[in-house]
Amino acid sequence: MEPVNLAIIYYSATGSVHALARAAAEGAQKAGATVRLRKVRELAPAEAINANPAWAQHIKDTADIAEASLDDLGWADAVLLGTPTRFGNPASQLRAYLETTGPLWAQGKLADKVCSVFTASNTLHGGQESTILALSNTFYHWGGVMVPPGYTDPVQFQTGNPYGTSHVAGQGAPSEETLQSARHQARRVVDIAAALKAGRAAAG
Repeated sequence: MEPVNLAIIYYSATGSVHALARAAAEGAQKAGATVRLRKVRELAPAEAINANPAWAQHIKDTADIAEASLDDLGWADAVLLGTPTRFGNPASQLRAYLETTGPLWAQGKLADKVCSVFTASNTLHGGQESTILALSNTFYHWGGVMVPPGYTDPVQFQTGNPYGTSHVAGQGAPSEETLQSARHQARRVVDIAAALKAGRAAAG
């Protein structure tokens, strides 16, 4: 298999999306990829964070995870983005990061990367699919190669979202089935990125 560099870039307030990102990293590494797990910068004011003990604790718990840079995108063959839903849209923290990618885009350095999305909402049907579709708009502008999980593994019939791994945070921590879905999604991204790299190399 062609070696694949995968950037998993996410925003998580209280830990649900972080758990999905960690599971995705496990799946990608087992598939042979080199993985950079990166969080985006927190933009919320301290008073808002400190008003929610789970939010404040999660920031402490993930202090060792590096913040995403543009270099991570330039390095990557494939990109997995993770975000909670915010009124059916990606979190502003992740959007702010993506809005700095113009220089790479202008140089054509974001084209042809394999791209996929995962998400979490507090309630059932709380904007999961619309959030994934909204982030996909960014990939269209990049010229990315969209790779959803689809129903390409039995676990997808248990978790039920072919757009991307999703979790209902109001029901507690992600289940093992949901984590398995995240692992599968990442493996699928890696496998397709590897096939594309091999095809390009063979074409000379």
